[in-house]
Amino acid sequence: MNATTPHLTPSARLRADAKPPLHTPAGLVGDTPVLWIGAPFTSGERGFWVKLEGRNPGGIKDRAALYMVRAARERGLLVPGAGIIESTSGTLGLGLALAGATYGHPVTVVTDPGMEPLMTGLLAAYGAAVDLVTTPHPVGGWQEARRHRVAELLAERPAAWCPDQYNNPDNVAAYAPLAGELVAQLGRVDTLVVSVGTGGHSAGIASVLRGLHPELRVVGVDTTGSTIFGQPPAARLMRGLGSSIHPRNVAYELFDEVHWVAAPEAVWACRRLARDHYATGGWSAGAVALVARWLARTRPAGDRIVAVFPDGPQRYVGTVFDDAYCRSHDLLGHPPADDPDEIGRPGDRVVTRWTRCTHVTDPLAAASGRPDTTTEALAGAAR
Repeated sequence: MNATTPHLTPSARLRADAKPPLHTPAGLVGDTPVLWIGAPFTSGERGFWVKLEGRNPGGIKDRAALYMVRAARERGLLVPGAGIIESTSGTLGLGLALAGATYGHPVTVVTDPGMEPLMTGLLAAYGAAVDLVTTPHPVGGWQEARRHRVAELLAERPAAWCPDQYNNPDNVAAYAPLAGELVAQLGRVDTLVVSVGTGGHSAGIASVLRGLHPELRVVGVDTTGSTIFGQPPAARLMRGLGSSIHPRNVAYELFDEVHWVAAPEAVWACRRLARDHYATGGWSAGAVALVARWLARTRPAGDRIVAVFPDGPQRYVGTVFDDAYCRSHDLLGHPPADDPDEIGRPGDRVVTRWTRCTHVTDPLAAASGRPDTTTEALAGAAR
């Protein structure tokens, strides 16, 4: 039976702002809302805007998954019917399952024991095969162990394709429409607050907005224990942001400052947002919101601050929002300080609580002796 657009009755025409009927699940992605977060989460009349990417079917990475798969098909890297294999802590897996259903590709997601049972069940329900690694890599931890397993599966299945979200520039290009949505919704963005994991959405959104508004301030949010911005690796409880490897999609030159946030601080923010504003998410949303809250108080009045929430709260019901889980990991009863600690350079000391640094460098460039690209050097040229 051919799909046709339904005839609209006069009463239906009154809803001119409604989305048109969709013929493919890919049409569910994008045009996510922006919401104001003010008191009581923030103080006084200060506040910030949040882009609620949890309103996509699986979260923000639906955008990247669809874009990367479509681009690979157009270039002949992914032939019709061939498999897709990728490492993920969860959200990209949902996006790839969506892309697989849209374009007709079987999907295999390589993950680790830290993935929530809810996510495993959803991925299976959406037709993705879940391949679980059982031993962390001695240097790169679970993340590197997953990448090694992906390489093994690709060797066994020569026709399969891996998006390589950590290094694929299409993972950056996928977020240009999100930046366009922000411009259409808000007109101007003065400060952008984004979590950093693969580097895709931070680079993709910030590069477009910086091109339109050269004075844009970009604030990256990482987790304690992550190596992305030059801290030594350590055990990480939070998923969705941070990394134990150095993704090449991270655009260090775009960041004016970076904040590291610890798990109890992110939990506090997530729960406060849920209770006071009915808009929240997981680890990344909590960490980003904590930083945006501080910026709303300390940036000049009138500064338009936008934070990106990569997903919603559903997958975190058994972790962030579960009292037993949080007590077992000592995540409750530790409200964050009013202000972050400060360090001059990322390698000054190991950070274990919310900490800010305005000297952002590429750790691999520094280690190799290549010229150090810092936000201090770019400040005069870009702004």
